[in-house]
Amino acid sequence: MPKSADSHTRSNPSWTLLDRDGLVDAYWDAVAPAMRADGLDPETDQPTYDWLNDNGFRRFIYTLQEHHDTTVTEFWEQELGLESRGYEWAVDHEDTVDALERYLDRQQQRKSWSESTVDAHRSRLGRYVRAYAAVNETDDLISPVARESAVPAHEAVDACWATFDALDEAVARETLRRIYITVSDWYTTLVSRREAALNPTDGLDYNWSGDDAGPTSNPPLGPAHVTALFDATTETRERLLVVALCGWGLRSGEVAALHADQLVLDDDAPRIEFESRKNGPGSVALIYGQGVVEDRIRECADETDWSGYLFPSPRSASGHRTGGTIRNWFDELAHRADIPDEIGGRKPVPQMARRFWYDRYSSTVEELVEHQIQAVAEEQGSASASVVWDDYLSEDRRRELRREFMREKLSDAFDSGGT
Repeated sequence: MPKSADSHTRSNPSWTLLDRDGLVDAYWDAVAPAMRADGLDPETDQPTYDWLNDNGFRRFIYTLQEHHDTTVTEFWEQELGLESRGYEWAVDHEDTVDALERYLDRQQQRKSWSESTVDAHRSRLGRYVRAYAAVNETDDLISPVARESAVPAHEAVDACWATFDALDEAVARETLRRIYITVSDWYTTLVSRREAALNPTDGLDYNWSGDDAGPTSNPPLGPAHVTALFDATTETRERLLVVALCGWGLRSGEVAALHADQLVLDDDAPRIEFESRKNGPGSVALIYGQGVVEDRIRECADETDWSGYLFPSPRSASGHRTGGTIRNWFDELAHRADIPDEIGGRKPVPQMARRFWYDRYSSTVEELVEHQIQAVAEEQGSASASVVWDDYLSEDRRRELRREFMREKLSDAFDSGGT
C-alpha cells in the first residue's frame, strides 16, 4: 500500500511511494518551504519545471508523470485546488485553455523544454487563439474539431484557415510559419490523444520563404491558364472569383471578405479601396471585371437581408466566406478548366493567380518610371524619374497611367475571356 508523506522525512519524501493525498502533503511539507525561501508564494506561483529541477524536486515531476499520469499544472489545479497567476490567454472557454495548458505541460515534461521554449510556444498559441476568436467570434476552439462535433469538418477547416489569413495580414511570414508549426503540433497532439477528430491545419499552404508579393516558390499562372479558368466558369460567383484573384490580385482572404462598400464604380476610374493592407496598393483599379462585379451586386441585392459582402455566408459569424472556401472553389474550378496538376512543380493555388497579377503590376510600374516618366524627368532637368513619379504627378494621373499600362499587360488573358 502507498505510504503517506508522514512516513518519510518532510524535507526528502520518497516521492514514488506516495499516493495522491501523500503528494499533496509532501508539496506543502517539502516544496512550499523551498518556494518561500526563494521568494515565491506556494499558493499563487505555480512552480515551473525548471525551478523544480533546479531545486531538487526532479523525482516529484517523475512521480506525477509516470505513476499518476498527470502534470504539474493538473496536480496544481485538481489536487491542490489552486489557481495560478499564469499566462493570460484572453479567451474564456475553459476547455480550450485547459487543452492549451495541458499541451504545453506535457511537451515540457516529455521533451524537456526550457521555460523560454515554453514561453515562445505559449506566445504563438496565444496569437492564434486570440486571432481565431476575433475572426470567428468564438473562443471555443475545441468543439469544432471534437470527435463527436456537430460542426462539419470543412467549416472547422475554414475557420482555422481564415484565422491564418488574418494573421498573415498582421505578422511577418516567418512569424506566421512559427505560429503554424506550433498550432499544427497542438492539433496533432489533440488528435493523437483522441481529443480531436482532425487537424484543421492539414493542407494549409503558404509561401513560407517570404511575402507572397515578392519572390516565391509559387510560380505565376500564365495568360492561357487565366483564360481557361474564366472560360470554365458557369455562374457570376465563379467569374468574380477569377477576376478578383487574377485581374485584381487579391489574396484569398481579401476575396472572401470583399464588400460592396469597397467598390468605387460611379467614377472615371473604377476601383477597389482598402483602408489598410499589408502589401500591395491600397487602391486597385478595376481594369477588367466591372461588368462582372455589377452583375454580382445585382444578384446579391435580390437576397433577403443582404449584408453587402460579395461572397456572403449566412452561417458564418463574420457574414462572409473564408479564405479556405475561396481556395476550395479555386481548386474545383482549376480541375474543371483542365489546368495542369502542377505548374512549375507546384499544385495550382490562388497565390499563383495573385502572382500573375502582381508580376504585371510590378513590371508596369517599373516600365512607367524607367521609360515613360524618364522623358518627363529629362525635360524638367530632374535626374530621377522616381522623383517625378512621386512628387510631380497627381494620384489621379498615376492611376490613369497604371490603368493604361496594366490593360496592356492583362489583355492576353482577359480580352478573350469576355470580361
